Amino acid sequence: MVAQDMTDNQNENRIDYGIILSVMLLALIGMAAIYMAVDNDTSASSTPLHALIMQGVWYAIGGIGIFFVMQFDTEQLWRIAPILYGLGIFLLVAVLFLYDRSVAASTGAKSWFSMGPITFQPSEVMKPAYILMLGRVVTNHNSNYQHSTANDWHLIGEMMLWTLPVLVLMELQNDFGTMLVFMAIFAGVVLVSGTTWKIIAPIASVFVVIGGGAILLVTQSWGRAILSHVGFKAYQFSRIDSWLNPSGATSGDSYQLWQSMKAIGSGQLTGRGFNNIKVAVPVRESDMIFSTIGETFGFIGCAVVILLYFLLIYQMIRVTFDTKNEFYAYISTGVIMMILFHVFENIGMNIGLLPLTGIPLPFISQGGSFLLANMLSVGMVLSMRYHHQSYMFSGESENFD
Repeated sequence: MVAQDMTDNQNENRIDYGIILSVMLLALIGMAAIYMAVDNDTSASSTPLHALIMQGVWYAIGGIGIFFVMQFDTEQLWRIAPILYGLGIFLLVAVLFLYDRSVAASTGAKSWFSMGPITFQPSEVMKPAYILMLGRVVTNHNSNYQHSTANDWHLIGEMMLWTLPVLVLMELQNDFGTMLVFMAIFAGVVLVSGTTWKIIAPIASVFVVIGGGAILLVTQSWGRAILSHVGFKAYQFSRIDSWLNPSGATSGDSYQLWQSMKAIGSGQLTGRGFNNIKVAVPVRESDMIFSTIGETFGFIGCAVVILLYFLLIYQMIRVTFDTKNEFYAYISTGVIMMILFHVFENIGMNIGLLPLTGIPLPFISQGGSFLLANMLSVGMVLSMRYHHQSYMFSGESENFD
């Protein structure tokens, strides 16, 4: 009887309920926000009930996915990383030929498969696969080389070899926002890989100069001509223009951002109340979902959402330190950077701090493939605790070849 109780306690300790609770609370907020957004959108293609059912189905699929991914230990994740990466690349290439024409016509992005009423974005599947592959590459490199400037450059070169195909395919799909997510994951893993600051600092400075220079060029007619020659699209100019001057064309390019800012501002401290929406915001159930939270729940509701994200990320970091496994550390870093970038960019663009980029809010925005990718990524972090505790109780080692 005592042995059975000990086994039960051990099984409970293997599951991080704090992470699960954070995700569930974000899911509840997301369901409420989606209901309000769809119910008050006259151009919505579905009813609020249908939107909730579809989101609930994706949450159920994601929950099953979390349970499935949790069964993979370190060695199994290590072995399947190249397979998943290869599958992801295959899907990213396939979508260039089999993309949904209607979605591409409305968004300009060739990044969606269509299967009847269901659309699927393969770049979302690629995110956890890419994180696993980067973790494997860095772990393998660090186990074979001592850190030095030359070896660190070698590591960055290896990481770029696995990253460039993804970035090129994102560019071909005309999906700049998702490309930025992969770049954020890459940067986060580089930061924790042990790479010397003699390399990181100059690279970061170059990106800051390029970013600042691009913004400066946008404000000049001759600068726009230069940027057009290097690949800038008209919609990207429009988004930067609306970001720099959101009140300049409130009936045109700046309409979405201006309406979002109005909605959030109108919520004030406590919000208008559940489903009491007065300001129309395009794409409110997806990219602009934060404006719904701001208008109905006010500053307090927005603060609660940000706090939940902080708690989720904090708990992921805590799990990483508890497991003390290098491969896991890179996986969790990739997941954290993915979620953090989405949160930072989505909230930033909703309140006018950052340009619009079509980045949804994790666990809250409507979208099946995006939600599934986030759930699978959380499953990878949960597997860290699950199998680490298992190894501790059994006395086995987590080392693998």
